[in-house]
Amino acid sequence: MIDVEQAIGEASRVSQWIREAIIEENYRLGEITIALCSDSYIHNENVRFLGHDCATDIITFDYSKRGKLSGDLLISVETVAANAQEYGVSFDEELMRVVIHGVLHMCGYGDKEEQEQMVMRSREDYYLEKLFHVKL
Repeated sequence: MIDVEQAIGEASRVSQWIREAIIEENYRLGEITIALCSDSYIHNENVRFLGHDCATDIITFDYSKRGKLSGDLLISVETVAANAQEYGVSFDEELMRVVIHGVLHMCGYGDKEEQEQMVMRSREDYYLEKLFHVKL
């Protein structure tokens, strides 16, 4: 059974966390939608929009304009669950890492090169520590 009040409280806390991260990165919040989906769905969307024939944990659709972040985060819960198990972290922690990863992409952070990946991981850890109040 789902505790609706608890779920609403958590959603509110996560929304505030995202808002604070965006402000700290010197952007304004527009509208960000988070859609949870299956591996097969994200695989199809990855082929359709990016030409990548594989599943992934997240696809970020960035519609931001003039410093106001807006976009859609499409997240595969199956991949998040598998990654959480592989990395030895909770599902919630891995899900929040993927969420902030997408937000950071909208803020202009990349992850193609090794140096970019290191910066991205550092920013992810920083914001996760703020959310979970623990050092990662």
